[in-house]
Amino acid sequence: MSTNQLSFDLPAPPATGEMPLVPARMVNEYVYCPRLAWLEWVDGQWAESGDTAQGRRVHARVDAGGPPMADADAVASGAEMKTRAVTLSSERLGLICKIDLVEAEDGFVTPIDYKKGKRPHVAEGAYEPERVQVCAQALVLEDNGYKVEEGALWFSESRERVRVALDDALRERTLRAIHELRLSAASAHPPPPLDNSPKCPRCSLAGICLPDEVNFFRGPKSVPRPLSPADDPALPLYVQTPGARLRKDGETVVIETEEGKTQAPLLDISELAVFGPVSVSTPLLHELMRREVPVAWLSTGGWFLGHTVGTGEKNVTVRIAQYKAAFDELRALSIARGIVAAKIRNSRTMLRRNWKDESAVAGRDAALNELKRLADRAEHARDPNELLGLEGEAAATYFRQFERLLSRPSGEGALPEFRFETRNRRPPCDPVNALLSLGYAVLARTWHVALQAAGFDPYLGFYHRPRHGRPALALDMMEPYRPLIADSAVINAINNGEVKNGDFVFSGPACSLTAAGRKSFLAAYERRLDQETTHPVFGYRVAMRRLIAVQARLLARYLQGEIDNYPHYIPR
Repeated sequence: MSTNQLSFDLPAPPATGEMPLVPARMVNEYVYCPRLAWLEWVDGQWAESGDTAQGRRVHARVDAGGPPMADADAVASGAEMKTRAVTLSSERLGLICKIDLVEAEDGFVTPIDYKKGKRPHVAEGAYEPERVQVCAQALVLEDNGYKVEEGALWFSESRERVRVALDDALRERTLRAIHELRLSAASAHPPPPLDNSPKCPRCSLAGICLPDEVNFFRGPKSVPRPLSPADDPALPLYVQTPGARLRKDGETVVIETEEGKTQAPLLDISELAVFGPVSVSTPLLHELMRREVPVAWLSTGGWFLGHTVGTGEKNVTVRIAQYKAAFDELRALSIARGIVAAKIRNSRTMLRRNWKDESAVAGRDAALNELKRLADRAEHARDPNELLGLEGEAAATYFRQFERLLSRPSGEGALPEFRFETRNRRPPCDPVNALLSLGYAVLARTWHVALQAAGFDPYLGFYHRPRHGRPALALDMMEPYRPLIADSAVINAINNGEVKNGDFVFSGPACSLTAAGRKSFLAAYERRLDQETTHPVFGYRVAMRRLIAVQARLLARYLQGEIDNYPHYIPR
């Protein structure tokens, strides 16, 4: 192909009420990484990190504001001024900016932007993205009638002020970046990720962008770098004591019960899960919504009833792609085939790894062969009904052998509480089924939260049909993880003696866990989520909890057309 082809730049859409003004700080992000700017501005994604928290602290004093901004005529007449947190916009540029500090002297104004850290030792005095941001602020000031000769950057850690010369080259670069950013914002597709860039590991959105993972499917098979550990060590907080009351006290959650009072720092909570009649105060709900911490509401027995969130994810492009795929019968069937085949293969892995009854090896081998056959058939199912039948057949094969995964099988001297004959529910009739039902309920909640965080509508799936109140997509995506997470937690809780005979109560044919039993099982479930595994596609080690978030993001990348296939998690 010729390298001398002419290129024609498309015009950016006009700045109208339908097209919001772009913040000048996003021009900085675009020059640094176009995909980062698109994810933050268009997709509405955000992830806190140590760097972003430090930057917020640096701007705390600036954001307090200052005296009013003098008008352009007064400044031109010689009025001097120093004011903070000045917000101005330009319809011509389609830009809005909040300038940290504006100084006026001798008829000219100088925009000054505050930065964390030390001044970099580069020839221009600062990196290009920061200089472009100051230049964008200067252009907005000029469109509002002010004269600007230069800008400046203030680096808080080294306490140095760096002059930014607004020469023709910087102005041209800034105008081009504004144009490209606004054109990108009008597109439904994100720019491609950077390729093996040193910028990615430090980026707070690396776990959302997944640059190495997306590039892995696009070109030569370079090995993705391990995901950086999350800066936030927050974990779910479970409250199941009937009558417990939760309220906010400063930066902590106070949990009051008849036995006493305990506290948990808000920063340490990734999700609040409450079981049964537990009260949560309005101020605490408001604070959790501001922090985008979901509150999951469950029945006393652990049935997921719903959850409370803030305004939710703004990335409507993911939901548009989801709806298109869900209403395309052939594509929905293709996705459903992959889900069911992955579930059957993971069920087969659980039987192979956890078999306890060495006297029934022939039965194990027969079950493994049957599950392999059904998984292969699921990948070529002609319609949803055939797929449903194959899944049911595989589940019957799997659960017929499930008792042989437990250290306490039926027989002479066995504990009858942990006998397992068949899967039953609504209600579960024995302790093992009670544990399985609770495990599936909390796994559905885990996937519900992960999918919503990735921008999906959890109630519209590809395999489970839409029904009022049923999170069909969460049920879809949890299917391959039922054996690997929920069943694994049940097996470990029983085999390790974490749940005991007295942890269950019977009411007629129904069996349920006591509060102590639920607490023990939830501890086993959370421990399973914290266990690391090797991703079978990317090869790096990752905790199961974070793997679920990665897989939810990869589903978004697949539906939006960034990768050609969705890589199911199927360990060997």
